[in-house]
Amino acid sequence: MGLYLNPNADAFTQDINTRIYVDKSLVIDELNKLVCTKDDFVCISRPRRFGKSMAGNMISAYYSKGCNTRDVFSQMKLGQVSNYDRYLNKFNVIKLDLNGWYQNAKVENTVDTLIDEINKYLLKDFRKQFPKIDFADKSSIARCIKEVYMETGEKFVIIVDEYDILVRERVPQTLFDKYLSFLNGLFKDTTLRPAIALAYITGIIPVVRDKVRSKLNEFTEYTMIRPRQFAGMIGFTEEDVKELCEKYGMDYEECLRWYDGYKMSDTIRVCNPLSVVNSILDREFDSYWSITGSFEVLRDYILMDFEGIRQDVIKMISGGSVPVNVLKFQNTLDSVNSKDNVFTYLIHLGYLAYNRADKTCHIPNEEVRIEWVNSIEDSADYKKVMAVVNASKKLLDATIVGNEEAVAKALDAAHTEVTNPLTYNDEHCFQSAICLAYFYANTRYTLIKELPTGKGYADLVLIPYLPNIPAMVIELKHNKSADSALRQIKEKNYCQALNQYKGDILFVGVNYDEKTKMHQCKIERLVNE
Repeated sequence: MGLYLNPNADAFTQDINTRIYVDKSLVIDELNKLVCTKDDFVCISRPRRFGKSMAGNMISAYYSKGCNTRDVFSQMKLGQVSNYDRYLNKFNVIKLDLNGWYQNAKVENTVDTLIDEINKYLLKDFRKQFPKIDFADKSSIARCIKEVYMETGEKFVIIVDEYDILVRERVPQTLFDKYLSFLNGLFKDTTLRPAIALAYITGIIPVVRDKVRSKLNEFTEYTMIRPRQFAGMIGFTEEDVKELCEKYGMDYEECLRWYDGYKMSDTIRVCNPLSVVNSILDREFDSYWSITGSFEVLRDYILMDFEGIRQDVIKMISGGSVPVNVLKFQNTLDSVNSKDNVFTYLIHLGYLAYNRADKTCHIPNEEVRIEWVNSIEDSADYKKVMAVVNASKKLLDATIVGNEEAVAKALDAAHTEVTNPLTYNDEHCFQSAICLAYFYANTRYTLIKELPTGKGYADLVLIPYLPNIPAMVIELKHNKSADSALRQIKEKNYCQALNQYKGDILFVGVNYDEKTKMHQCKIERLVNE
């Protein structure tokens, strides 16, 4: 047993002994299907705070010869799978946390010799665990693996957490060149491939830079855009969150509103694990994104001067989705040179969610939406947008009390401040502008666009998740009248979607006149006794 070669299960034990732990051990069942096949090189990329490191600790504890974890895994979900123990504690495991190595090297001012340090410490572990093999001084990890395999026939599992840290941090070229050689020795040497039963690497973004890609082209990538069979394995599924909310007495729907929104497949959506856990421990829903990230990273990208990015940002902050071509991004920070590349990169970072069905992206949840607002709050480019956001509480209050004139004037101001007149006449742009004007409503309501109900689709329905405030059905018209919008709500029975709602319902008709550039509003209240 060593520190990096055949590590013990201490890190895994710490994880499962935390106050809130979700069993994700079935990821090992999926990996076992790949072990010793041509698909046994796996790269999983996820945002920070999604549980990548905990998964790495568990995978190490399962495969490592330095552990005896049968009792633990037999009691987990994996233990219910037939032949779950076929590779249990059967392989030599090399486990590296490159971010940890890099951060320590920065503190010690030894960044330039980082790869040499890794090789040096691994060589010590190899000599200790295989004393009968004569390893040459300064042998690389690749050479040590090869010699063990040739002498004993024993295979290895290689686990590298945060493999992309040396790319994202833009390290000195000398270190980067050594890193390329390190990757080349481990993963491109065809004579070494039989000695590796499984290579499992994780990062925030997929395989990056052309030079790195050439060293890692043996890997199958499982990303936020194409997670495949690992869709629900990293991160909390909605089922995981439901069980936690029931156990700890938290509001499940509200938890989803704050932390859900990452659609990984047609049937699987995942939530931010760290934020879910923190909200349960604190007994309140809040934004925990800043614990491990900074809105400055987001701001640097959305303030880039690419055509159309500002209008798309406004639309997404308003709750809308925008098209994105994720195929143009070359998985390198140097290629963030267009709006599509910016949005694709933000998908990998978790600031946006991707809908594969219609190839659009959107802000996934309330927690991340707060980060978007924080990122533009002090920007001159978004000053007018923030004026609308800051005025949205008064607009909501005016709507609830039925002040039609105040609502119309507020919508006039929102239109003038943030909307291109040429696009405002488009139905979806009109709808997004209204959603932005009602930004504050997200703190009290679930906003649903184009809700199927009655004899058609309601433009916007606001369902309260706080008591003692009315639900709303909002219908939008161009060059007609607010009265006609109200009639449509009634005639098409748009309030049918709220049949189970026991409180009052507001019918809100809004019309925009292109000639006068003004809004008209009519509000009626349906009182439920």
